[in-house]
Amino acid sequence: MNENENNNVNNEENEELDNIIVLNDENGEEVSFEFLDLIELDGEEYVVLLPTEEPEDEEAGEVVILKAEDTDSENEDEESYVSVDDEDVLNQVFEIFKEKFKDEFNFIDE
Repeated sequence: MNENENNNVNNEENEELDNIIVLNDENGEEVSFEFLDLIELDGEEYVVLLPTEEPEDEEAGEVVILKAEDTDSENEDEESYVSVDDEDVLNQVFEIFKEKFKDEFNFIDE
């Protein structure tokens, strides 16, 4: 493997790691997610995340959709993510996500 090929492999590994975010769940436990997309709907932003480890009570490959909210902290880049209780909003965000990534993911309708 020449030096350029080696750099490409390292860059791909770094890009993959850059998509991982760690959040604290309601129990204060750290949970890792792969960031898939940021969807804007009605002036609000929603993140679409894929758990890196599937919880025992969840379906494999099931995404998590959270609403992004600015925090009042001194760090302007800091956001918090809150769960979305409105099924209509969740469905709209997921439909936008499915349309954007229809060629990249194999979606299964249940």
